[in-house]
Amino acid sequence: IAPKNDDSKGISIFCSTCQQSIYPHRLLYHKKTHKALTLLGFDSPQTKTDNKTLLAQRQELISKLTKIPKYSERHRQMIDYSFEFLMDNHTPTSYCDLANINNPSILKKVSNSLIKALSICQDKNSTWQGDMEDRFIVLDNYGNRSDTCFLGLVDGCHGVTAAETVTAELPLLFLDQLAQTDSSYKKSKEEQQILDSFATVIKADYREKEKVFSDKPGNDDSKRTSTYKWIHKAYAKSFWRMDRLLRLGRNEVSKVRWSGCSAVTCLVERIPSEERDGIEEEERKYFENTTHSPLARTAKGVAGLLHVANIGNAHALLCKNGESHCLSKEHSTSNLSERKRVLQNGGNISTNEPDGLVEGRLRTTRGLGHHGDPVLKRSVIPVPHTLSVPIDDTCQFLILASNGLWEVLDYNEVLTLTLTTFTHYLRIYECVQQNGTSPSKCQYLMPHTEENLSDSKAIKDLQDGTELLYSYKDAFLTDSKGKLKQNKTNYAGQELLKTVSPVGSTLPPSQFEEDTKTYPSNCESQTAGRGRVTPETLYNQAASYISEQLVKTALAAGSRDNITILIAFLNGCDKI
Repeated sequence: IAPKNDDSKGISIFCSTCQQSIYPHRLLYHKKTHKALTLLGFDSPQTKTDNKTLLAQRQELISKLTKIPKYSERHRQMIDYSFEFLMDNHTPTSYCDLANINNPSILKKVSNSLIKALSICQDKNSTWQGDMEDRFIVLDNYGNRSDTCFLGLVDGCHGVTAAETVTAELPLLFLDQLAQTDSSYKKSKEEQQILDSFATVIKADYREKEKVFSDKPGNDDSKRTSTYKWIHKAYAKSFWRMDRLLRLGRNEVSKVRWSGCSAVTCLVERIPSEERDGIEEEERKYFENTTHSPLARTAKGVAGLLHVANIGNAHALLCKNGESHCLSKEHSTSNLSERKRVLQNGGNISTNEPDGLVEGRLRTTRGLGHHGDPVLKRSVIPVPHTLSVPIDDTCQFLILASNGLWEVLDYNEVLTLTLTTFTHYLRIYECVQQNGTSPSKCQYLMPHTEENLSDSKAIKDLQDGTELLYSYKDAFLTDSKGKLKQNKTNYAGQELLKTVSPVGSTLPPSQFEEDTKTYPSNCESQTAGRGRVTPETLYNQAASYISEQLVKTALAAGSRDNITILIAFLNGCDKI
């Protein structure tokens, strides 16, 4: 447990089960302890136990179990495993450095006004993985629309071939479906040529099967603005076609175990101001009728829309008004409805821990690819979960992440860590403004609490270069529940800040692409004259810092998979 007044460099996470503050390198054993206590029949996951109590509880459970005529030997093994785990002395170390990531975060510049900053951070997790099989997608001006961008994350499995193919071709297939309904989506000549080349694969008999995704006869396309089912069908059809193209086995190495992937994609669409009043009421009715989620209760003045589709175990998380909202669905053997579907269709789920594997090989029950094994492919279907969500001033962050993050942190833990890290970054920013002191002294001026990350990396970032800021800044603090609240303060004419390369990282020259923006850590002025630090620079640095901290925390918490995190700051991040 992280002490309240600890001054080490380690950050802490609030366990969503017991609400205690835990260091990342202890989180894996901490959650296993909760599961073991629950399996042994203790009412509270926080129960304090000694060896004598554990032994008595184990004997009582086994005594009851053996009286059952057909008891499961596997259940007895789980009791023994839990007992042995709790008997071991997992003494926490006083401090453990967060792992160093192999690649620095990458900042992507997008013209969509709904997104203030966007950063991607990846790590192969070389302790457990030999290759990096994750890929990401950031397409600005998607469909030749300046107010639209397409974001995606593809989590490869058993090779990178399927992930690379999906990254290159799924956006084209989706754009083709959108353009057939909405003429404002345009395709370039090169894109159309690629789509035309798919015609030899998507033949007439296959198009006949796709009618399940088409609109009912007589449906008026003019009604498309009142609902977004046409976008959901476009997603479904594009995923269906993408899976058909993967059947070709292009660039696959093995003849029996072809690669596959999970994916999460997001179409970010800004609504022009002149159109908002006309469709706001229709949108409100649609979202209220289709979901009972708090996402439907949106503020006035919807600025845009998120259209999300996911398949497998890659997920999207929206931070709205300080609360987490999962925009995706888990397609794995841990999902009871997915298990039921697989078994009803003649599939088999093995008894591997914790939830079994489809045909003894794969944990995900939906995905793209995996065509090398016809028996496996019969159960692993290419049908995505789709959702549309309005964006307003209460939407703060959008996070897309691969399984490497979600296997060790749940949605609430990721949200809390993101808000806390963002608050910490802004506190240092505020401290230099308010006190006119060096960033290195700010860690002593700020109170040390469970929510305060005393991370020297952020302070080092602020020391890397010197800039002046003459502006007003809203300071952000956290309340007792870990949510952010706004404290409006005026800092006119005060000197600030030492700005910086993102998270102290230096990108190689190959990454200085036209859509990738980095900030050198020197004293050279970013603008003529005084060198004013813009809000854009601050948000870019914070996004980069948070994405790297999430990756490092996942590594420290015991992740065994590739980790990729894409975080987008939305307009509500400065109006919390």
